[in-house]
Amino acid sequence: MPRYLLFPGRHHLLTRFQADYLHRFATGGDHDTPDGGHGVTERDHDAAAGGRPVDPSADVTVVWAVTSANHENTRRNPVPYHRREAAIERFSVLAGLRSVVVPVFDTAETDRFAEVTLKNVAATAGLELTPENTVVACSTPQVAAMYARLGFPIAGVEADVDPTPARPWDVLLRLAADDPSWRELAHPATLDVYARYRLDDLVRSVVNDPVVGDEGGLTATRDYRTYAEAFADAAQRKWATVREHVRPGRIVDVGCGAGAVLELADREPTLRESDLIGVEVARHLYEECVHKKAQGFFTNPNVFFYRRNVLGGAVFAPRSVDTTLTFALTHEIWSYGDRMASLRRFVQAIYEHTVPGGVWINSDVCGPDGRDRTVRLRLSTTDGANPARPREDLASLPADQVAAHLTGLSTRARLDQFAVDYRFPFGFRSVDDGTGGLVELPLGSAMDFLTRKDYTDNWLSETQEEFCGLEWADWKALLADVGFEVDPASGPYRNDWIVTHRLAPSAALSRVDGAALDWPVTHVLLVARRPVNT
Repeated sequence: MPRYLLFPGRHHLLTRFQADYLHRFATGGDHDTPDGGHGVTERDHDAAAGGRPVDPSADVTVVWAVTSANHENTRRNPVPYHRREAAIERFSVLAGLRSVVVPVFDTAETDRFAEVTLKNVAATAGLELTPENTVVACSTPQVAAMYARLGFPIAGVEADVDPTPARPWDVLLRLAADDPSWRELAHPATLDVYARYRLDDLVRSVVNDPVVGDEGGLTATRDYRTYAEAFADAAQRKWATVREHVRPGRIVDVGCGAGAVLELADREPTLRESDLIGVEVARHLYEECVHKKAQGFFTNPNVFFYRRNVLGGAVFAPRSVDTTLTFALTHEIWSYGDRMASLRRFVQAIYEHTVPGGVWINSDVCGPDGRDRTVRLRLSTTDGANPARPREDLASLPADQVAAHLTGLSTRARLDQFAVDYRFPFGFRSVDDGTGGLVELPLGSAMDFLTRKDYTDNWLSETQEEFCGLEWADWKALLADVGFEVDPASGPYRNDWIVTHRLAPSAALSRVDGAALDWPVTHVLLVARRPVNT
């Protein structure tokens, strides 16, 4: 008998099949029935549920290498490591196993994954696993092959049995799909831990999330380091704009990024008795918030961070929040959800969780008044290359090549590329004036392109979003319909830095008859209050 059975995997859900398989292996029992099927009987299930004593003569320790241990609340890794570890420990008691649980943090894709895992086990548990003392239990052929190349014997778990039993991830997907059969396949340890910590609701929410990707971000191409740096650079300006409107008490920053604005709120003496709460959906940014709190960035003891998708439903109890802050968020809700329907649900949820007299402060991009009217846009053709046609395969290129390609294009050529990559309707007509740089298009489309044309580092992410979906009149109508009162401090405005540095150097706006047009508004500040008597 080997001394160890290494069982690498994410282990979000444990099954009755695994309990029987591992117990038989650890005690030297036969895995297969004479007819080739797996001999899992009702008696086995009852034993697994009621508990088996560890057989001291077996002398086999199951080493659970829990991969992606630093990930949670993502479609690929919905359950946090500490809950997975709790279920494994309870599973081991009930199944009569001697176990050691080792966290393995996620790494970039590598063909040395097996070596990385073995080194984690050695560093964390002090166990030197070798082909002479260890069998690897793994049903994933690609992963098993990595260990086999190192000389380890392989136990195939589900792959050892024909017909193949339901694998743990398949059982978890049954849970997410509300298929009650998952309970018959899941081990009682999983059922117990899931019930106590409401993990079944968490799994359904995360796996079925229509917005967040497998790794916990809005788009796979977004460079969150760049976003975190941009949030930090703009935090002082944002806080200066909204500070006078903030009502002390329970203050929530929805879409808080890396927590930069809450850091400034934390320094306000008048808010020292307030609760400061950050809500962020992107895993990378949420983890940075938690790291900052652990490192002592905040002096207020009542600072909390939650990883939630606000499109998934209410986050806070009714009438429980004094101030809600949102910066550059509502256009994402519009873009990644069902446009006005999703945005209205979000605004309604904010209204519901706001205390009477409380305030929602929203700063975001804004569409120009009359965004549907046709205008002419003259774009530079001399500030870069002008290829005959835009690339159709930009998404297949590495990120640095995408940025390099875009940087080398003229402003007019970037319009052609934008039309290919933008996921919303975008039409324009070239006007033959001998320069090749004149086009006609709706004003809102013109501003959607112009406000994104320089985002070469996150082009494929930014082209998934619409900036000019709502103009000021639409905002006022929406807020009034939900029940908010619009403070006189609210209104649209133009960011003149953007005009001076991004728009005017390479573009000019005019009416169809050629008369020059001034640059329209680009942003909006909303200070919306819930009436005291509601």
